[in-house]
Amino acid sequence: MDSHTTDTDVLIVGAGPVGLFLANECARRGLRWRLIEARPSQSEHSKALAIFPRTLEIFDMAGVVEPFLQSANRVTWVAVTSHKRQLARICFSPEGTPYPFVAMVPQDVTERLLVEELRRKGGAVEYETTFVSAVQDEEHVGATLERKGEWLGLTAAFVVGCDGAHSAVRHLLKLPFEGAQYDASFMLADVETNETLPADEMQLCPSEFGPLAIFPMSATRRRVVATIEQPEGDAPSLDLVRRTLAQRAPAEIEALSMRWSAYFRIHHRQVAKLRVGRIFVAGDAAHIHSPFGGQGMNAGLQDVWNLAWKLDLAVRGRSNDQLLESYTAERRPVIKNVLETTDRLTKVMGTPKKFAQGMRDIFIPVVSRLAPFRHRFVQRLSQLGIAYGGSPIVEGTGNRYFDDSLRGGNGIGRHFLLLLGDGLESSAKEAAQRFCASFHGLVELRLARQQGVTLVRPDGYIAYRNDNVETEVSLKSVQWLLERQIS
Repeated sequence: MDSHTTDTDVLIVGAGPVGLFLANECARRGLRWRLIEARPSQSEHSKALAIFPRTLEIFDMAGVVEPFLQSANRVTWVAVTSHKRQLARICFSPEGTPYPFVAMVPQDVTERLLVEELRRKGGAVEYETTFVSAVQDEEHVGATLERKGEWLGLTAAFVVGCDGAHSAVRHLLKLPFEGAQYDASFMLADVETNETLPADEMQLCPSEFGPLAIFPMSATRRRVVATIEQPEGDAPSLDLVRRTLAQRAPAEIEALSMRWSAYFRIHHRQVAKLRVGRIFVAGDAAHIHSPFGGQGMNAGLQDVWNLAWKLDLAVRGRSNDQLLESYTAERRPVIKNVLETTDRLTKVMGTPKKFAQGMRDIFIPVVSRLAPFRHRFVQRLSQLGIAYGGSPIVEGTGNRYFDDSLRGGNGIGRHFLLLLGDGLESSAKEAAQRFCASFHGLVELRLARQQGVTLVRPDGYIAYRNDNVETEVSLKSVQWLLERQIS
């Protein structure tokens, strides 16, 4: 697209973690972007907390992971406790990643770190600026904004709504938010506690009174999330937190003081499509679900990681419509899986049925000792098992690919990586070099340890892999695949 026809390449609506990360990615890629936020400043509350291994890998590829590692409390165990009895204790140590832990970073810290990184790149958030409306055609989006009573207009190549559960962008697109609301109210509290429970252990506490989870932010600071029958006052009191912990949590924990608390209602909802023309939705604007499992913010961050490289190529006139449409095709099954998993976990942890409680308390100790269950549990929670098999722009399983060459912010950008195994004849390497040259800088040739031919996308997922077929045959398959999505 001719940049002279638009004021910006990407207008990002909403400066929570998802919008901030997308802005960082646009800046890293050299795109023009605007990031607007209706609030006067960033969040001062912890809200979302857990950052899982795959998100840390993504932060690493984006070049922003280091401050998060410095700020994080690292969790490597998940304990399940019911009726003051520990039913299971599962080691959370996924293999094949440099980040075999859950990084507990409060959302206000996450937002601050992303804002600081954005400023280092020369960017800023436009606060007290509201998205009002937009109209689009085949070439651009005309958006109307409001700032302190003043109406502003701008044109963008693309608009991405990262503006939360009540998204103005989603409402503009008239996208149904399919799903339902949970009957129970939820309590969230950040409390100072004693040091009895390990600082590296997350607690899941199923109970007939409702589910409860405890996320350690440090040795003495913990996040408590629980369903409650009836709110008491405007925000949960320390007394309510203590009573809830005494009812459902491990016997040793004591809440000593309150830092922050809130009530909230939760839903399990998602949109059927994440794109209408040149306008997209991501994060809570596209999907919301139970906080048990801590997957929400991670899913949103991975939404925009999937989208950013596609917008990058589109802005530069190097993609076709199928590439942009693949955002919905790839992310919606992942979101559906997250919704189903967190919904199932919430219902199992809080079932009021005595028989179901008894079976749960018998079943968990048995199954949690099985190696296949532990592996599946860790893979799902870590999000390392996310794959895009079945995508129209992937041939094969679409598994993640991650090694040292992708790290640090410069290891992978808008290039596809064509990986050739060691030991190939010089003629095969020359053919691969000619192949990459034919795509005019969009495919980079690298030698790799694994055999055969592998095509890695700019987001670190495998688009094609063949360990056995001759190189020239594989290159023809890769060419067919690339020509379906880039120009």
